[in-house]
Amino acid sequence: MANVNKTGKDKQQDGGHRSRSSRENMAAMSVGVVDVPSEDAKRVLAYEEGHFLDLKAIDVAPGKLTRAMSAFANADGGELYIGIAEDAARTRQWRGFSAQEDANGFLQAFEEFFPLSRDFSYEFLQVPGSPGYVLHVYINKTRDIRLASDGKAYVRRGAQSLPVTNAEGLEILRRAKGITSFETQTVAVPIEFVTNSETIIEFLLGVVPTGEPDKWLRKQLLILDERPTVACLLLFADEPQVALPKRSAIKVYRYKTMERVGSRETLAFDPITIEGCIYNQIRDAVAKTVSLIQGVRVLGPEGLQEINYPLETLHEIITNAVIHRDYGIADDVHVRIFDNRVEVESPGRLPAHITVANILDERFARNGAIVRLINKFPDPPNKDVGEGLNTAFAAMKRLQLKDPEIKQLENSVLVNIKHERLASPEELILEYLETHEEINNRTVRDLTGIGSENKVKVIFQRLMAASQIERVPGKGGGSAAYRKCADSESDNE
Repeated sequence: MANVNKTGKDKQQDGGHRSRSSRENMAAMSVGVVDVPSEDAKRVLAYEEGHFLDLKAIDVAPGKLTRAMSAFANADGGELYIGIAEDAARTRQWRGFSAQEDANGFLQAFEEFFPLSRDFSYEFLQVPGSPGYVLHVYINKTRDIRLASDGKAYVRRGAQSLPVTNAEGLEILRRAKGITSFETQTVAVPIEFVTNSETIIEFLLGVVPTGEPDKWLRKQLLILDERPTVACLLLFADEPQVALPKRSAIKVYRYKTMERVGSRETLAFDPITIEGCIYNQIRDAVAKTVSLIQGVRVLGPEGLQEINYPLETLHEIITNAVIHRDYGIADDVHVRIFDNRVEVESPGRLPAHITVANILDERFARNGAIVRLINKFPDPPNKDVGEGLNTAFAAMKRLQLKDPEIKQLENSVLVNIKHERLASPEELILEYLETHEEINNRTVRDLTGIGSENKVKVIFQRLMAASQIERVPGKGGGSAAYRKCADSESDNE
């Protein structure tokens, strides 16, 4: 059974949920019963409830169950196990339905909650010697807002299903779902702020030579009720930051460290703020990031070398962060350049049905007007919706670098572009020893980006067990170093 053979920690790390296509395949396969080995059942009982996982007894109240269903559907999807009992001492037991038909009430609730049957799938789990069938349900992140039986919308945060209790929270959820977009909001500034800008005049001369700014912008629904929309300002105002402060700039940082979090002490200089219309912002932010990276040198197998990131990756990820962000959140896009990676953080969670697992396969544009109209600019920064990230990943592979890592945070999406080669740590150590007499723990961490001394020690132990390296005599403790085995060197000659 997929996922059951993972530990609770593993499940939390990988999100504990399948991609859309694999779930749909499971829906077609889940009519029967899956036999689960007792060891795997023990792992299920030990799972830690969290953002993607909830365990329920078979006597769970329908209202409580629909709250969990609503929370998963409105957040990032997740899994329900129905048939896991817990006593007063918080000891869990496998106590499922006596017969599959006994779960019909739950299945009917799911069918009513997800009428198209594409947003959930299920399977029955059976363990030899354990009572009953556990109903294992996969719930997808949905495109629309799903309400529980009490008429409220819930969202999953950690191991809790939290109600959205006010109009502001519901509007944030609508934007997160892509039902509404802040780009359509009007802003109380004179329309001349846009109709007389250099940006719109230059754009229309190149794209619509016969167009008049006022008439063209109204036709595109970028001026409503005699006010420009957020999209109008971002695209065609010379300085949209005047009307949209704290939510329409890009900040670029340079941290001289490989640590997980940058600090004021490791900042190379004050953050650089890049403003202007978003077409110019993207171009300027990419150029500034590239210029700062060119001054970064890291330790490689042959000594210090300049970092080399593919331009396509930086361009596509920064473009994505700007045009797909949630402009309703009062924050800027942040580009952080470290010694061993570049981080790009974009305000707003992934929209609609998009998840970290399916982001390279699924398509959705939160800001449809921005995506459509910026594509009309000369040499537009964006490709078709979703294609940019695929280009970014492909460019990293061509340079034999690891894929960018995408994380969804509480109110933002973080893309981590690591300067880590696809080669294993063992390969990098042996490659380094081709040109150096010895290597130590700190050097390996610099080479590989591994943050743990203990992990590096385990790698050294594996290489010694394979007779590839040996400890340098006289160097122990904190000064321990390793060199290629003499036998290994003679074998290579």
